[in-house]
Amino acid sequence: MQIKTQDKIVQNVLRKMDERSLIGQKKYGATMMQEIEGQKKDLGRFIVDVQEELMDAILYLESARHCLRDEIEEALLHQKWEDNEGINNIDVYGEEIF
Repeated sequence: MQIKTQDKIVQNVLRKMDERSLIGQKKYGATMMQEIEGQKKDLGRFIVDVQEELMDAILYLESARHCLRDEIEEALLHQKWEDNEGINNIDVYGEEIF
């Protein structure tokens, strides 16, 4: 099969899908088509597989949200620290604060 698209994003995704297919074939000993033809999996099993994958995806998204939140908080704290680093003292109502 020759890929005709010039879109680098699509090419990257297709490469990843190909790699994932090879991993699956090695892990399960068959292609998805072979699983259908050999009646190892039926429609019901494929639907369950999709449900499980989507539940995993939701967990990955929630985990990513937590990581992103933590990174944003850390970046804001770091930025605040750098912004305040140049301030040696502040004169408030005639009193110096260090």
